[in-house]
Amino acid sequence: MTHSVAVFGAAGYAGALSARLLARHPSFELKTVTARSDVGRQLDDLYPHHRVGLELERLDLDRHAGVEAAIVAYPHGAAAELVASLVQRGVRVVDLSADFRLRDPDVYAEWYRPHPEPGLLPGAVYGLPERYREQIAGAEIVANPGCYPTATLLALAPLARAGLIGDVVVDAKSGVSGAGRAATDKTHFVTVDENVSAYGIPRHRHTPEIEQELTALGNDVRITFAAHLLPLDQGELVSCYVTPAGTGGGDVADLYREMYEHERFVELTERPPGVRDVRETNICRISVHRDDRTGRVLVFAVIDNLWKGAASQAVQNLNLMFGLPEGEGIS
Repeated sequence: MTHSVAVFGAAGYAGALSARLLARHPSFELKTVTARSDVGRQLDDLYPHHRVGLELERLDLDRHAGVEAAIVAYPHGAAAELVASLVQRGVRVVDLSADFRLRDPDVYAEWYRPHPEPGLLPGAVYGLPERYREQIAGAEIVANPGCYPTATLLALAPLARAGLIGDVVVDAKSGVSGAGRAATDKTHFVTVDENVSAYGIPRHRHTPEIEQELTALGNDVRITFAAHLLPLDQGELVSCYVTPAGTGGGDVADLYREMYEHERFVELTERPPGVRDVRETNICRISVHRDDRTGRVLVFAVIDNLWKGAASQAVQNLNLMFGLPEGEGIS
């Protein structure tokens, strides 16, 4: 049995990769790809390496909402209205924007703008499968996490669950695709090549998302989050410098083994990982170390920002929503 699916916003990096994964998925039939730009072009003309031979169409809900599921790859603030319309028509949605990640509409308004569909927030599930697997399975709206929060939360969840984070600095670095197609199309090669720069300082929009989920784990903490742009096309490394609460006793490595020993897409390694270790996979690779000299705990995590940070995690969530093997189509 196959389930019909559409990708709305397939002209962007994450949307296009989502279409590629679904076009090859054994249990989903990709019926439609839409775009707000490049309408009329074949997706495999825009992104030849994805090999998806569907035409990008202008959104028409009367024609395109007759599917069981959808991935919405619209920008923040633009996705909520479409998600609301799809849910009203019985479509189950994985949303790649930030519109349903924050549970408090006042927090969303502080970091983005007034929420256009606040009534849908209570029913949305945060789409980190390693944390909310059972809730995702029954959800109508799954809010796919941001790429930085995905890596950061997987890196810090074992410590947060134990209440061990007193203070943390997250030093995050991403390839330029993390800025999205609209931004990178305007970014000159000479600006990013042979260069590293911080951005979103001092108030990066992913900060409240990370704090929300650390609090949900039982560790209410304010974080310092600094994002950097690397001259890579894709890949992401987060380096977390944790000052433990209290004595921070015990073997922290045991906390990670206990939480992730049965997680298919989380790998623990003694050697600090690099972004090539996980390129074009749904895997997060984590390394944790205690610095006895300073008392800090150092955690390093890498993901592919377009895969586990966006498209393949969205498909992982769709698999859960439709009772399919979690790794189907992405491993």
